[in-house]
Amino acid sequence: MSSTIYNHRSLQPTVPPAQGPNQHSHVRLNEAVDTIRQEFDVISSDLGILRNQRDEYESKVTSQINELNIVRQSLYELESQHGKIRQTYEEELSRLRGELHALRQGVPAGAPHPPVGPASVGLSGPPAPPPAVPGVPPGPGSYNEPYYSRDREREREKDRERADRERDREIRDRQREERDRDRERPPAEARDSKRIKTERMKGDTRPDHYSPSLQPPNAKLPPVPGAPPALTTFQGPGLPPPPAAHAPYPPGPGNPPPAGPAEPAPASSSTLVPINNAQSGGGQFPDDLDPHNVPPELKKEGSDWFAVFNGKVKRVLDVSLVHTLMHESVVCCVRFSADGKYLATGCNRTAQIYDTKTGVKTCVLTDESAGKAGDLYIRSVCFSPDGKYLATGAEDKQIRIWDIAKKRIRNVFDGHQQEIYSLDFSLDGRLIVSGSGDKTARIWDMVDGSSKVLTINDADPVNNDAGVTSVAISPNGQLVAAGSLDTVVRIWDVGTGSLIERLRGHRDSVYSVAFTPDGKGLVSGSLDKTLKYWDVSGLLAKRKEAAANGKKDDKGSQCTMNFLGHTDYVLSVAVSHDGQWVVSGSKDRGVQFWDSHTATTQCMLQGHKNSVISIDLSPAGSILATGSGDWQARIWSYTNI
Repeated sequence: MSSTIYNHRSLQPTVPPAQGPNQHSHVRLNEAVDTIRQEFDVISSDLGILRNQRDEYESKVTSQINELNIVRQSLYELESQHGKIRQTYEEELSRLRGELHALRQGVPAGAPHPPVGPASVGLSGPPAPPPAVPGVPPGPGSYNEPYYSRDREREREKDRERADRERDREIRDRQREERDRDRERPPAEARDSKRIKTERMKGDTRPDHYSPSLQPPNAKLPPVPGAPPALTTFQGPGLPPPPAAHAPYPPGPGNPPPAGPAEPAPASSSTLVPINNAQSGGGQFPDDLDPHNVPPELKKEGSDWFAVFNGKVKRVLDVSLVHTLMHESVVCCVRFSADGKYLATGCNRTAQIYDTKTGVKTCVLTDESAGKAGDLYIRSVCFSPDGKYLATGAEDKQIRIWDIAKKRIRNVFDGHQQEIYSLDFSLDGRLIVSGSGDKTARIWDMVDGSSKVLTINDADPVNNDAGVTSVAISPNGQLVAAGSLDTVVRIWDVGTGSLIERLRGHRDSVYSVAFTPDGKGLVSGSLDKTLKYWDVSGLLAKRKEAAANGKKDDKGSQCTMNFLGHTDYVLSVAVSHDGQWVVSGSKDRGVQFWDSHTATTQCMLQGHKNSVISIDLSPAGSILATGSGDWQARIWSYTNI
């Protein structure tokens, strides 16, 4: 038997394995992976470059779009100006024909004669609208008197054209019959009559020194291409129409006499001759102020805007333009969120929300279920205090409550019979107040959807159109103030819905009201070109005390300050969060900052090419927003110096 020492396995060699085909494949795989990685890095680098180029192109495209919008607006303004010049020429031609006819009849040159042509409407009525401009869509800007009903305006235009044709035909017939008689008359008399008429017409035209579009050739501020003169200002549909065309109101407590300087309204139970008229003693800009000749320390200029500071008071304010927000139509309203981070604007069919720091549009709200025919202007917007909802009021008589995050309608409040012009939330977010042309304001409950109707049953006997143009709810949520077309500001008790005060003193429709942050004062702006400050402190307590004692409070709230300085309708007012400033926007295209304690003008800001329809001041900081008929909204900053 063999020994077990031989029963073993053979040992394998320990030398490295020989190079085989598998080893070569592994090396080639690693090289391929490295090649792919390098190509990926190159492609990633190219992609980054392409992305940068794309962003640059998008920025250029956006810039070009903005420039195209500006060019389009300039083209529209040029066409509008051309139409105005053409209309003026035709009116002058009609006047000359009328004067020639009067001369043929043997009427002395200076004697009055029947008016001829579109200009026959005297100064007592609203100005005739400019003729339709080819290529310009109807709606915003197609009429001169602010907020006219478009249907009514078209009918009037047809009537005027028909009357003009009949007059021209009659004049031509008479010219033919009396041509022989005309040859015997010396032409000098006719030339003198023309000269007098032309001089009178020129004398009625006052240039708008404040418009950035009317700079002299040597001014630092370049002229805006195509900007029309002040007299061609059009108005968008941001606010309700004024009362129907009428002759001037007769003189009285609510209206000025037809001629001569305006005098303060007589004192009554709700009117007081202002105790602070600082502006008449030197606190207001002179009417003939030329901003181009203002000392540099009293003027600040941008590329298309400027601010002029009042040299008669100490300058304590600085103003700067932050953002210009282009829109596709007239900007009817602007409103800040409670934290000041966002700005909402309303225009045709859409409400838009912008980031106030970056100027970026963050949200567009459009009701796709609304009818597509015609225009549907959003005339009022308002954020809920928590910033979650945006309320919009429109021409279709509905109030829509939008969930901003979802871009969906949360509620629709329906009940008004005419267009909705104004909205305001209570500070606790429970109530929202609306004002409409149907002569009512309504208080809506956001929780259960119920409403309380505040009806105007005491319209002014002369100005009987009491459509509500503006509403505001007091900071404590106890009072609702409403401005009306009949010149009166009314105040209701929110709890009972009862009317507790009528503030009389304005001489024309009141288009805007705003409470002061402490709730003790109310500021109103009117088509009479003025603002008024009303003392409403303790109003509710006084009324309750008088009722408990069985007495009637005849003293009422008093107008303690008049703000004088605008040269045209005051369309919007606001009070700063600290109560220091009152700010107003006007049809004169200007924005004025007023000292709320003295009613003196601190600054006049010009940055829009058309009426400033809406303004708002941020509740959280020193930011101003303006919306205009020039299809722009602008964000400004103001700081104390």
